Amino acid sequence: MKINRRLARSIGLAASLICIGLFAWRPSFPTPDKLLIFLFFIFMAFNQALAMLKRIAPFVLVLLAYESFRSVADRLNSHVNYYLSPHMDHLIFGQLPTVSLQQALWHGRTSWYDYVFYLAYMAHFIIPLALALIVWKTRESQYWRVVGTYLVTAFGAFLTFFLLPAAPPWLASQNHYIQPITRISSQVWAGLGLKNFPSFYNHIAANPVAALPSLHAAWATVLIILVYKLYGWRWSLLAAIYPFLIYLGTVYEGEHYVFDIICGIVYAVVGYLVTPYVIKTAGRLWGRLSLAVMAGWRSWRLAIAHKQIPK
Repeated sequence: MKINRRLARSIGLAASLICIGLFAWRPSFPTPDKLLIFLFFIFMAFNQALAMLKRIAPFVLVLLAYESFRSVADRLNSHVNYYLSPHMDHLIFGQLPTVSLQQALWHGRTSWYDYVFYLAYMAHFIIPLALALIVWKTRESQYWRVVGTYLVTAFGAFLTFFLLPAAPPWLASQNHYIQPITRISSQVWAGLGLKNFPSFYNHIAANPVAALPSLHAAWATVLIILVYKLYGWRWSLLAAIYPFLIYLGTVYEGEHYVFDIICGIVYAVVGYLVTPYVIKTAGRLWGRLSLAVMAGWRSWRLAIAHKQIPK
């Protein structure tokens, strides 16, 4: 047993280093499936790989299912809205904040803060999984509340993507609905040398008209709420750095309007509030389904015992 554990630790450590080396050699976007593989090897080095999979794998699988649904939302409803979010931004600010920020900060080439904003943007899947792992280890009784809040918020956003496909600023500019802006995230992507390293996630087509609400802003807000509720206001102040970078960065880079951000914040708050009821309802349905399956199994076994059906 000790030899097997040592072997598993050695394999886990070696594979983790290989994963890090592959990312350094060919940087790619940290998607949920790639993160799960990396976490598996990391936890294998501590002989906790199976325990981690029981907690994190369902979360990752539902995230991938959500992303696959999101990718077809624009095909189910092709009436893309180019007007609502920019109109609201004009109404609130008098002009588009994206344009103002780019006039002040974008000088035709990437600066250090462009990379900071985009690295925060890339942490979209890393942060929820990291928080889930921390809560599992420190507040295990709250684990499914945390995961549930992220998922409820995401699927609430999906319904909006389906009912109201909305274009981000860069796409509206590209199609001449607003004044010209630069999609700075593309510039940073090229500057970082990121590649679409083969993964299941990369076979899911992206949805360019899923801007309202901003799920990046929604999940960043979920982080503040959960950290405050579970660990207190001091840790939540530290956690607030991430939402600040997301709110400002996604508007500046041309990925979202401010109205998208505001809607994302609202979705996060509503998602947190309704999650306990969703979990309770899902638990009841699962209990009833389990009882029905067990009853059917027993009936089938009794029927076999009485030779009412062939074995």
